[in-house]
Amino acid sequence: QVQLVESGGGSVQAGGSLRLSCVASGNTYASACMVWFRQAPGKAREGLASITTPGGKATYANSVKGRFTISHDDAKRTLYLQMDSLKPEDTAMYYCAVDDGFTCAIVDGVPPDSLFEYWGQGTQVTVSS
Repeated sequence: QVQLVESGGGSVQAGGSLRLSCVASGNTYASACMVWFRQAPGKAREGLASITTPGGKATYANSVKGRFTISHDDAKRTLYLQMDSLKPEDTAMYYCAVDDGFTCAIVDGVPPDSLFEYWGQGTQVTVSS
């Protein structure tokens, strides 16, 4: 079992920044594939960025490439998402998810949500214009 707890969401004006955190506990993988997803009301869940740990190979969705940065602190078992140049369309609930590192290796791009068993509870991000 893996437990994930996100934090760092909030309200910000367009053009602003936020940093989300996701702390993992329990029986984490020796090599993990960790992903940030988001879901806006009435929309499908969207994969934003993935990273393999340890090692730090990152992949981004086109919608956030150049604005968001995913990173992982192995010692703290914490996943981050630095979000810059935020837009109103970034408003959503943001989730982290984890699976075995193989999941990131077999997928070209950010793996789909169907491949992930463990999820956090989500943190809300609201961007006003």
